[in-house]
Amino acid sequence: MIAVIGLLIGIILGLKLNINIPEQFSPYMSVAILACLDSVFGAIKGGLSKNFQADIFISGFFGNAILAALLAYLGDKLGIPIYIAAVIVFGGRIFDNFAIIRRLLLEKRRKNN
Repeated sequence: MIAVIGLLIGIILGLKLNINIPEQFSPYMSVAILACLDSVFGAIKGGLSKNFQADIFISGFFGNAILAALLAYLGDKLGIPIYIAAVIVFGGRIFDNFAIIRRLLLEKRRKNN
């Protein structure tokens, strides 16, 4: 539940605050946001599976975002588009987590009927 509340607060703040990110930081921000979304979907999955741990969520949220942005920056400095690999990995994990969340919600609904 903490993940959903945090996501909603983040969305509201993002819509209300007028923060412009320079275009040269777009690749780094995109992989950082994907890493954060991966953590949020993992937290939702953990909550539905009844094995959510806040410390793991928070450390993964910030740790994954920082690591992904740093790897994208390093790849940019080396002339290697590493951010594409991060987009593929985090995108795949997000879809996997979403599929598990969907199954857990459907199973929960079936049990209640």
